[in-house]
Amino acid sequence: MEITEDNLRTLSTFLQQTLSPDPTIRKPAEKFLESVEGNQNYPLLLLTLLDKENVEQAIRVSAAITFKNYVKRNWRVIEDETNKIHEQDRNSVKQLIVGLMLKSPEQIQKQLSDAISIVGREDFPAKWPNLISEMVEKFQSGDLYVINGVLRTAHSIFKRYRHEFKSQELWTEIKFVLDNFASAFTQLFTSTMELAKTHSTDPNAMKVIFSSIVLECKIFYSLNFQDLPEHFEDNMPIWMTNFLQLLSVDSKLLQTDDEEEAGLLEQVKSQICDNVALYAQKYDEEFSPHLPAFVTEIWGLLTSIGQEVKYDLLVSNAIQFLASVAERPSYKSLFEDPATLQNICEKVVVPNIQFRAADEELFEDNPEEYIRRDIEGSDVDTRRRSACDLVQALCKIFEGPVIQNFSQYVQGLLTEYSGNPAEKWKSKDAAIYLVTSLAAKAQTQKHGITQTSELVNITDFYNSHIAPDIQDQDVNSKPVIKADCIKYLMVFRNQLPKELLISSIPHLVRHLLAQSHVVHTYAAHCVERLLMVRTSEGKAAILYSDIQGCSNQLIENLFGAMQLPGSTENEYVMKAIMRSTSMMQDSLVPLVPVILKSLTEKLLLVAKNPSKPHFNHYLFETMCVTVRTTCKVNPAAVADFEQALFPPFTEILQQDVQEFIPYVFQILSLLIELHTDSIPDTYLHLFPHLLTPLLWERHGNIPPLVRLLQAFIAKGAKQIEAERLSGLLGIFQKLIASKQNDHEGFYLLNCMVENMPRELLEPYLKQVFILIFQRLQSSKTTKYIKSLLVFFCVFAIKNGGDSLISMVDGIQPKMFGMVVEKLFIQDLQKISGTSEKKICAAGVTKILTEAPTMISEYLQLWSRLLQAVIGLFELPEDDSVPPDEHFIEIDDTPGYQTAYSQLAFAGKKEQDMLSETVPQLKLSLAKNLHKLSAAHPGKLTSLISTGLQVEAQTFLQKYLSDAGVALS
Repeated sequence: MEITEDNLRTLSTFLQQTLSPDPTIRKPAEKFLESVEGNQNYPLLLLTLLDKENVEQAIRVSAAITFKNYVKRNWRVIEDETNKIHEQDRNSVKQLIVGLMLKSPEQIQKQLSDAISIVGREDFPAKWPNLISEMVEKFQSGDLYVINGVLRTAHSIFKRYRHEFKSQELWTEIKFVLDNFASAFTQLFTSTMELAKTHSTDPNAMKVIFSSIVLECKIFYSLNFQDLPEHFEDNMPIWMTNFLQLLSVDSKLLQTDDEEEAGLLEQVKSQICDNVALYAQKYDEEFSPHLPAFVTEIWGLLTSIGQEVKYDLLVSNAIQFLASVAERPSYKSLFEDPATLQNICEKVVVPNIQFRAADEELFEDNPEEYIRRDIEGSDVDTRRRSACDLVQALCKIFEGPVIQNFSQYVQGLLTEYSGNPAEKWKSKDAAIYLVTSLAAKAQTQKHGITQTSELVNITDFYNSHIAPDIQDQDVNSKPVIKADCIKYLMVFRNQLPKELLISSIPHLVRHLLAQSHVVHTYAAHCVERLLMVRTSEGKAAILYSDIQGCSNQLIENLFGAMQLPGSTENEYVMKAIMRSTSMMQDSLVPLVPVILKSLTEKLLLVAKNPSKPHFNHYLFETMCVTVRTTCKVNPAAVADFEQALFPPFTEILQQDVQEFIPYVFQILSLLIELHTDSIPDTYLHLFPHLLTPLLWERHGNIPPLVRLLQAFIAKGAKQIEAERLSGLLGIFQKLIASKQNDHEGFYLLNCMVENMPRELLEPYLKQVFILIFQRLQSSKTTKYIKSLLVFFCVFAIKNGGDSLISMVDGIQPKMFGMVVEKLFIQDLQKISGTSEKKICAAGVTKILTEAPTMISEYLQLWSRLLQAVIGLFELPEDDSVPPDEHFIEIDDTPGYQTAYSQLAFAGKKEQDMLSETVPQLKLSLAKNLHKLSAAHPGKLTSLISTGLQVEAQTFLQKYLSDAGVALS
């Protein structure tokens, strides 16, 4: 694609069409642009177009967005995948993009800045070393519009330092950045602060200047996150003096009328609180001279800020700063005065845990967001969460005084509530929140509270103030309090007595039909979490027998909850259905027809637009539970499930609903595996379609497709026509060529060797072995070697050790000796997994004791291979990997189109081709050695005494005596 006027016009036309609301115009244009992505000069055409001032602005912005998305999809070079971007284009993009970004209008600048950060993440600094110098150069321009473009880009590149794991590569990169950026960056910050003083009366200038300061404060955080750089330690007085000054700025020009959206001043102060909290937590010693001044300033800030939503992040970060100081014993003196603690309680904690009008609005109008914040932990930036963290931080050092102090407030709030429950319900809400904060010492998302304060009686509080609301017959009254009480039960489920949990379940079942979205969602979530509670022995605390009386009502109300407005695809309700059906086991069978009807209807509905990944996952899990449970009681019922599920599954496969296809394959595998004899014809008609290359192009399809083919081969090897074999082997060839999927290729091959007649495979076997060795030679990884050894042993078990040796030596004379020396002896210890270890033990036993070639041509390796198999039995697994080994990184793909979501309840039983246990395999080795030694008297004893280490000889002697045999 040359950069010509004609091509630019064509591109412009297609970009214009992508903006059309009419899908018949938009879709073909999108398809066309996708089809030319691999053409050389395509990214340069986009950049040329977005730089043309005479082109309509909407098309230029569309070109910028298309370019960013193109870079996002294609810039990363992934092994085993086509590289769509030509090297020349990559270099040209890096030469042009910074200059283009800085001179473009703001809408385009933001898109290009994002694109630079994507390219930077892959190429900086090794393949783009001049990026920093090019950006720093622009600091001298004095043009704040240009400088802000550079800062925005620098922020998007450096912010990953906040969450990267420590590594030498990361240190090297940060050092490179600091050496080339830090000094100019500090100078820029100082000059920006000077500009703020100079232009303090100019509203337009102040907005641009403070936009720079926000970005500078964010970059400071990123560059200081991993460790305290020498540059910033040396220049700490400059930064901290200016930070203090900024915290006290109260410019009327920067104040906004918007009560929701934080203005530039709030953003700057909020980021500074974050920055100094980082220093207080991580660089305590160096920061301590500056700390008292910040405590005073931030305390003053907290006591003067209003309740408006726009201050939420600032308040949250300010409180988090105090919390990070409060939990450090070295600053104990700042907080130990009882009056200070009382002040914190009165002026910071209590005001900020109040349920505000904004929270009430969220509860009613955006319940999903409320739930995300309240129980999913995305409330890190909320006032409530920060106030709670401050309480917990203070409790670490002043637990007694803090609890005593706050208890008075809790008591006061509850008294206020009991005087007028209808009007003062917010007081009870605050009281419950405070008690939860005081009582909780440690918690996890999975297990709830794991450690509580001995000074708070959780059960008493539950009986007095929580149970009455949960037991209230009117499920629609005081919805916020209902939600609070259900959450309390859920959070303290591991601390409350089992009988209280059991007695609460019928009440939770009633609340599943509450009109409030939050209340019925919490009730479902609480039921699901209670069913996961374990006793100290690790068993389920709540059994079916405990809730038998309300179990049918539970299932009915859970499905009823999905009829309520807003809960058609409620993932908490679906997860509770999955957990409840699993808990009911055999008792579920009478309800299955009704459940299955509801599930298939729901499946057809969500397949039209799969938008809730978690909901969909639990929906398929529930299907697996009903299939497994029913077929365990009545194996013939598999036909009923096929009748119910085939129509929606056919629809999904025909409509190519990509998100659901991996799930469908897993459930089809489960259904095939439940058949006791041959596979029905309905499945056999599907088999040829599973071999079509397009299906295998999507990463997410590969594991479930392999599983499905394994099910076909295991159950219907005799029904698969011989002409399909080349298709299966073609898939095997594709899979083992990929480092990411080679193990899946071996799963398929092992299954074929194990289940298919040898004469059917015979014509192809030599070529299969040649392919395996070619891949070994070109790209050897630990994963590949482990899979290869298991395959060799499966082959030996099925066809005999001599058959394996002659197959390998048929490719190249004496090659099996290299296989034993370089693979078996060197890497057998790396085999992991019970069935894999058993297969390798049995396979190596076959090679050692049933292959005459081993004790003739390969005699010098015999004792070393015996040493290796004894090591496999007795030594710990060797999990080391070569330091230079390349591991495939599976990128987080947008959405979940290609992600493979394994269904836990569709879990394939461990394919164990051996029924023997490890002790039996040791006896088997001993008996086979005994038989071999009888055929060759004296030969083995000599090999063992000279070639086996003393420790291995001791183990072997034990195997022989346990088996009651001796060597001749």
